[in-house]
Amino acid sequence: MLEQDVTVRLPGPLYEAAVALARQRDETLGRVIREALAAELRRQRNGAKTPNRADEQLLGPLRVLLATDLAEARGWGELCARLQERGFALREAGGGLALYSHPDGERLCKASELGHSYATLMRRFGRPFPGHAHRWMAERVLGADQSADQRTDLGDDDFEVIERETGPL
Repeated sequence: MLEQDVTVRLPGPLYEAAVALARQRDETLGRVIREALAAELRRQRNGAKTPNRADEQLLGPLRVLLATDLAEARGWGELCARLQERGFALREAGGGLALYSHPDGERLCKASELGHSYATLMRRFGRPFPGHAHRWMAERVLGADQSADQRTDLGDDDFEVIERETGPL
């Protein structure tokens, strides 16, 4: 495959973020940029993703059923235990969280569709969802001093994540 040299001008903050990402992944900046461009080209080629929104007839009853649990839980462990008692589980889904039936694993809706976005829950609990792959979100939402890798006081949140949603690239 013939390779071409390309010069790209990036605004300072974007450049710094890209360099930080490359360091975090232990890759070159060029590789990070090539992978990002390749991912965008795949998205274009495969067409826009259809929204994965839940049916409003399902959301209303779920919101009512889970409102107290979502509002009163004091940590990820407590929230997950409360949901599991009702037959549900939270799992990573893209950059956020989704609600699944438990134990059969049927995806029901995004956490944000229940009125509790991942960022909101992260701020409230002071830490990211255990095992969530998007560490950059924790750094953005909570600040670098509270990122997933730097928190060691797990307390009641020391629990195993059942499963992470994955899909083809």
